[in-house]
Amino acid sequence: MKQNNAIQLAVLFASLLFTCFAQGAELTVYSFRHYESDTQLFKRFTKETGIVVHLVKSKADTLLERLKAEGSKTQADVLITSDAGRLHKARAAGLLQPVLSEQLNSRIPAHLRDPEGYWYGFTLRARVLVYAKDRVSSEELNSYESLSDEKWRGRVLARSSSNIYNQSLLASIIASNGEKSAFEWAKALRSNMARSPQGSDRDQMRAVAAGLADVAIVNTYYLGLLQNSASAKDRAVADKLAVFFPNQDGRGTHVNVSGAGIVTHADNVAGATQLLEFLASDTAQAVFPEATYEYPVVESVEWSTSQKQWGDFKSDSINLSKLGILNALAIRTFNTAKWE
Repeated sequence: MKQNNAIQLAVLFASLLFTCFAQGAELTVYSFRHYESDTQLFKRFTKETGIVVHLVKSKADTLLERLKAEGSKTQADVLITSDAGRLHKARAAGLLQPVLSEQLNSRIPAHLRDPEGYWYGFTLRARVLVYAKDRVSSEELNSYESLSDEKWRGRVLARSSSNIYNQSLLASIIASNGEKSAFEWAKALRSNMARSPQGSDRDQMRAVAAGLADVAIVNTYYLGLLQNSASAKDRAVADKLAVFFPNQDGRGTHVNVSGAGIVTHADNVAGATQLLEFLASDTAQAVFPEATYEYPVVESVEWSTSQKQWGDFKSDSINLSKLGILNALAIRTFNTAKWE
């Protein structure tokens, strides 16, 4: 009888151990990012920890809607998406939970993460002015605000106001200059555009290189992707362009992040925390500048050759969570300014 009880206890203990191991050995990540380098990083994380990462990729808004629909039945443990505006939207919708990690707090600058730990930025991008080297001198450029001057009439390109990158840029201008000034800027800049807003950041750069306009507002990593593209046509486009970091005499250039948070109904919080800490490690941070031309958020990590060539710059130190808070106002401001 005692032997049977011992066997039953041993079986039960083994079953509990297996259950704990199974729960700890898997993670499901919902990601808007589409880089092969991310997949390779997840494989490295698995090799180091034994935790297998199941990756689900989709559009940013689709992932948020999926998490809302799945509720407590979701399989997701981690959400990865681009722009603080989207990360704030996920927090506001109750889709993320705060992360308790001194390692994350010590490695990631405070302005690049949610003040209460609901999300953390892991890659950095600057929204800069890219200009035609044969038609514009860097001495002609100054700030985002200066593009509203009449001398730029018909010479500027930017993508649609529905794009989150532009929404966050305008939110930063609202935070710095106030709603009225931001409206006047958006209205004047729209009047200075060489065409109706359309296409991606890369499309804006291609149009500048083709002579349709002289200056475009884009994210830095898109230029890096063109400069290092396998396509000779893309590299030829990049050769005609130069980078200008605006607002160096004031608040600094607008920056944003691609970041991650732990899903509210995550099954494996401990494993999810491990993954976020891995993304903040020197190992992962060193991959981003070389593979995707995004800046590392950990300041001690070296930049890529392309980034070094663009030069050092002063960045706006606003806490990026404010961009999410001001997102709705930025959209209304764009609409009032007739920036479609």
